[in-house]
Amino acid sequence: MRLTYTSDVWWKNAVVYCLDVETFKDGNGDGVGDFRGLTQQIDYLAGLGVTCLWLMPFFPTPNRDDGYDITDFYSIDPRLGTLGDFVEFMRTAHDRGLRVIADLVVNHTSDQHPWFKESRSSRDSPLRDWYVWSDKAEPDDPSMVVFPDKENSIWQWDKGSRQYYLHSFYKHQPDLNVANPEVRDEITRILGFWMELGLSGFRVDAVPFLIENVDPKLPDPHAFLQDLRAFMTRRKGGSILLGEVNVPYPDLVRYFGDGLGDEVTMCFDFISMQKAWLSLARQDARPLAEALRERPEPPQDCQWAMFLRNHDELTLDKLTDEEREEVFRAFGPEKDMQIFGRGLRRRLPPMLGGDLRRIKMAYSLLFSLPGTPVIFYGEEIGMGENLEEEGRIAVRTPMQWSRDGGFSPAEPVRAIPEGPFAPDRVNVADQKRDTASLLRWFQLLVERYRECPELAWGTYTVLDAGHDAVFAHRCDADGASVVVAHNLCDTAVDAELTLPGLEGQQLTDLLEDGTIEVVEDGRVTVALGPHGCRWLRASPPEVAPEDASVKFQ
Repeated sequence: MRLTYTSDVWWKNAVVYCLDVETFKDGNGDGVGDFRGLTQQIDYLAGLGVTCLWLMPFFPTPNRDDGYDITDFYSIDPRLGTLGDFVEFMRTAHDRGLRVIADLVVNHTSDQHPWFKESRSSRDSPLRDWYVWSDKAEPDDPSMVVFPDKENSIWQWDKGSRQYYLHSFYKHQPDLNVANPEVRDEITRILGFWMELGLSGFRVDAVPFLIENVDPKLPDPHAFLQDLRAFMTRRKGGSILLGEVNVPYPDLVRYFGDGLGDEVTMCFDFISMQKAWLSLARQDARPLAEALRERPEPPQDCQWAMFLRNHDELTLDKLTDEEREEVFRAFGPEKDMQIFGRGLRRRLPPMLGGDLRRIKMAYSLLFSLPGTPVIFYGEEIGMGENLEEEGRIAVRTPMQWSRDGGFSPAEPVRAIPEGPFAPDRVNVADQKRDTASLLRWFQLLVERYRECPELAWGTYTVLDAGHDAVFAHRCDADGASVVVAHNLCDTAVDAELTLPGLEGQQLTDLLEDGTIEVVEDGRVTVALGPHGCRWLRASPPEVAPEDASVKFQ
């Protein structure tokens, strides 16, 4: 595929790196991460191969929900720096070729936001209709409570104005009324403000809650997403919306904009993620294979965002009760490792017992799955969680730069994990010097992924490998093909693949030295060690593998 073509739609094979400014790097020595510290680490991120940074909320906040309770959408939390610091960060990121997107959290505000203070001041307030008020707490379906450990209703009584207000999440986060045209206009202004400062898009928090829990006066909630996308395209072509949409596939396609692709540009694939963990727990590729076979194609120029872990709990809500218990037993058997009865609050390396071979295979799987990989800060060095922290904060610990932590010369904003995943055992500095480290493996995966646009752009086919433990698939685009195989079990396996159309070609391993010939009937045997992985580029004998994906004019 031509690089000039794939770069126009950059998000389809980007490498997205999610980080929390507060816990990434302290630049002024007060123990809290900030934009000055982050800016000093831009070269590290560029060297890793990241192409897009996703920033978790950095706005002023009472910090009752780790920054997702916002009091001002047009400024920077003073602990993290100033707008000047932000602009310097953006300039430096762009200089290194990095795009930046930020969390768009407009389903709700903090109850300390001036808008809500004004709204609750009187039933006659001009901002009264900016939030959702009701004389009765209905409907009040317990299944709609997102955080059952903290809340038992989605309605909260307001003594001052003597009505209930809607809160899909915590009671200190009242829902904005997106049915109100004034609210929709204000959200558009927020997008425009940050795009003028250089953002290339937004990760939209809790998209279904944003558009579905609104007054029926809004005839088509999806029209709001269409308006946002159209506005962004007018202001800055190539800007994106990355949607957190955790719904079944048939319902999810609507959020792309049906066949038009005029709403959310990218959607996280929660279904494949959860099935991948079930496959890892069983050492059986069939659940993941089934999910990908059932996954619908997104509209042209839209994309799936692939991940194994993120900043939230590892939700398993789309698995059956029995399947969820299997994953719990394998990766989080203790109650304090679980959360909300539906997920885990652990990072991947501890869940896989620190087994580097298995960890490397899991991340190889992530980067090769059809879509755009999204990684969470610290994954590239194998950071662990701190279960002493409350709830989802367990996985949001300070970045481990050196053996003594290296995050800050002061007491860090959050405790750093101890034990086998402490900084003296897991850190950037040591892994930079170790050619066999997880960090170097990540750099290789990113490099190979960027060299294989077929993985993100191509048509994928899940293959029958002749062994339940092997997940194998091929991706084809513009006459070029990449074949990938992963062994999910701890014994060596020979995968028997049939590759129609590749007869007589050779498969060159992109992760290690070696080639395999495809025989005349298209059959090939791929040897996989315990938790082994192979990325194989197909090419005719007369074409160099590195040229096989280039479409010559």
